[in-house]
Amino acid sequence: MMLKPSIDTLLDKVPSKYSLCILQAKRAHELEAGAKPTQEFYSVKPTLQALEEIESGNVVIHPDPEAKRAAVRAKLEAERLAKEEEERRIKEQIAKEKEDGEKI
Repeated sequence: MMLKPSIDTLLDKVPSKYSLCILQAKRAHELEAGAKPTQEFYSVKPTLQALEEIESGNVVIHPDPEAKRAAVRAKLEAERLAKEEEERRIKEQIAKEKEDGEKI
């Protein structure tokens, strides 16, 4: 059985087999979770789709993983704060509508 894409072409894109395995697994999990694909695939399975993306150069190892983690944490925190602000505005609007209803 021949692997498409071949391991040789994939190892040209990443420094080691270990890095390839980790990158492929992470991308496959992202694809299964509904991440937007970067290209059209020949494969059906997310693991092979991830390998296709790695081969094409669309998915690479981040040069500064700590910075990437910090950016992801900052994005999640910003989303959480925006959601809390929206909930606060809705509660204020409900309270105002109740107050206006009692005046009438």
